[in-house]
Amino acid sequence: MDAFEFFFSFYGLLLGFSAAELVGGFTRLLHQRKDIRFGLLTPMLAIFVAIDIATFWNQAWVILRFAPYSFALLILGLFVAGIFYVAATLTFPRKLEPGQSMDDHFWSQRRIVLLCVLSANLIMATLFMVVTNATGEFAAAIRPSLLWGLALFTVLTLVAAIARSKKVVIAALVILLAYHSYNIGRSVTALVATGGWSVRAPANPEADK
Repeated sequence: MDAFEFFFSFYGLLLGFSAAELVGGFTRLLHQRKDIRFGLLTPMLAIFVAIDIATFWNQAWVILRFAPYSFALLILGLFVAGIFYVAATLTFPRKLEPGQSMDDHFWSQRRIVLLCVLSANLIMATLFMVVTNATGEFAAAIRPSLLWGLALFTVLTLVAAIARSKKVVIAALVILLAYHSYNIGRSVTALVATGGWSVRAPANPEADK
């Protein structure tokens, strides 16, 4: 087991708990869908948080794949994954009452959830910039599109968290989901362009030696 595998066995477990909280919360809604007012806002928020959790799984590979073992990284992973767990547990209500509106729940919890997600993203973005600057890789690793994407994500998430106008909050959340969809689409396009992968051999044989 190398340093990354050891770190990710801990970090991935904690992120997995957050994903399980979201799936469990959505399942509770489905079980009681006839007794509550489902709405669209809470499910939209849940999708946003879920995709961001998956993004952090990807970022762990990109940023920490070659990192040496460090207790500090374990603590950082605990802190970041803990923030996501707080966001995931608040996305859906723990107890559902007959006639309860999920849109009302969204408005009561969206600030904490979105600010938690934003905080986690800014922590990882700061780590990425500090590490690449220290190793002299900043210019090669930090592309303009990456900075624009981070700026867009930061502004829209902050707007969705603190804006008072319902229309503004919904518009910001819709654009954030569209932004995530765009990045997913780019990943799909890149995968198709490579022609897929072999089911009988590793994608990079040299990496498995």
